[in-house]
Amino acid sequence: MKAMTVSNAFFRRFLAAAALGVTMAVAQAPAAHAESPGVMLPDFTSIVEKADPAVVNIRTTATVPVRGMGPGGGNDPYELFRWFFGPEFQPPGGGGGAPTPRQRPQPQPEERTVPRGVGSGFFISEDGYILTNNHVVVDATDIYVTLTDGREFKAKVIGTDERTDVALIKIEAKDMTPLVIGDPKKLKKGQWVLAIGSPFGLDSTVTSGIVSAIGRDTGEYLPFIQTDVAVNPGNSGGPLINLDGEVVGINSQIISRSGGFMGISLAIPIDEAMRVVDQLRATGKVTRGRVGVQIGEVGKDVAEAIGLPKAEGALVSSVEAEGPAEQAGVQPGDVILKFNNEPIKRWSDLPRIVGETKPGTRADMQVWRKGKTLTLSVKVGEIPTEKTPAAGKPGAAPAPEATNALGLGVADVPADVQKKLRIKGGVQVKVAEGAAAKAGLQEGDIVLALNDTDVTGAKQFGELVSKLDKGRAAGLLVRRGDQTQWVAVPASK
Repeated sequence: MKAMTVSNAFFRRFLAAAALGVTMAVAQAPAAHAESPGVMLPDFTSIVEKADPAVVNIRTTATVPVRGMGPGGGNDPYELFRWFFGPEFQPPGGGGGAPTPRQRPQPQPEERTVPRGVGSGFFISEDGYILTNNHVVVDATDIYVTLTDGREFKAKVIGTDERTDVALIKIEAKDMTPLVIGDPKKLKKGQWVLAIGSPFGLDSTVTSGIVSAIGRDTGEYLPFIQTDVAVNPGNSGGPLINLDGEVVGINSQIISRSGGFMGISLAIPIDEAMRVVDQLRATGKVTRGRVGVQIGEVGKDVAEAIGLPKAEGALVSSVEAEGPAEQAGVQPGDVILKFNNEPIKRWSDLPRIVGETKPGTRADMQVWRKGKTLTLSVKVGEIPTEKTPAAGKPGAAPAPEATNALGLGVADVPADVQKKLRIKGGVQVKVAEGAAAKAGLQEGDIVLALNDTDVTGAKQFGELVSKLDKGRAAGLLVRRGDQTQWVAVPASK
């Protein structure tokens, strides 16, 4: 209580300062208004009136086992005594006639239904289809949907997708009010948006804010819409609405250290969610395409080293043996720039674009290799699939040469190791020091290419290094285990 106590003298000084601040603000208000005439905050009432009936409260229950009175989970009040004194223990006055645990029938485990969680959702059709988050309904025994008019329905799950955190559920009802699906690609930073949902179970709660960022990459499967709309536990699955009353996203996550709203909320773009919904509604599951590559980010230094105009695309670190990408001719070290004519601005764009491609179809893939672009045709596979087997560890190699201008001592890769790793040529690192060590190279790595030239052996690699421009970094295509990536290493002068 002491921390919240304020002295009367301090309070009077605070009021005096506040009054002065108000006076100054009032005095300056006309000038500020004159500088920006006609600027007014939006009125959200008409938007809320139309959208509110489409938003529902979702509560879920789960079935849990009931723990009995004794250590074994039974309901016998003397079970604890039998646990201490043995199974033949008889209660006082029992006369020895009471059955022991070995004689009497064992009770069946009991269960009870408990509340599991609260979330939100919204109608996307008049016949009762509701869109929400997967984490709102996953592992629920029963799902109950409450409308704004107080009616409650029991819902069934049509399908869920953990990867995008989207779920489609349905109630048996007609003439529901669906939200109009908007276009999140038209959103701009600074635009007003609304959230309607049930934070902390307080249904039909409206909050507002602006779009803070678009295409926010958090390492998840989808890029998010970032807003400063107040979203709290219970808002999950509710709609993010623009000023036209259209749903542009599903409120899904908050970035918080306290568990509550701290100014950053994330929403799933509605166009991405509706692609998932179409499959869930048709088959109850989501089928995604795959090409069989592991990828990483293209750094600025790597882009410069390999001659790539911009640090964009997805860097191929490994290619699955006999997978779609290998059959199409993709190689480790390639940078995928386009897939199906869609540019890969960030490496995380590729899984989403490939995933949206129907398995079995052919797609053109533009890659950067040795200073030029190539177009490869790949037949898209389907997720899930077996994991790619490890390529194995490199075997023994001849003694290394002296370290060169990159700080590397290398040796030829034995033929049996080349065959095992399914590579041609290359050199194996035996010593890494100086610039090479700082760049992360280590003993056992295999260098497959230097800038735009394939490495065929230690002698040829030494000649290539001797001709390097000492004023810029060299790009080394390095394989470690079953992973391959470009590494920028400056040559010493």
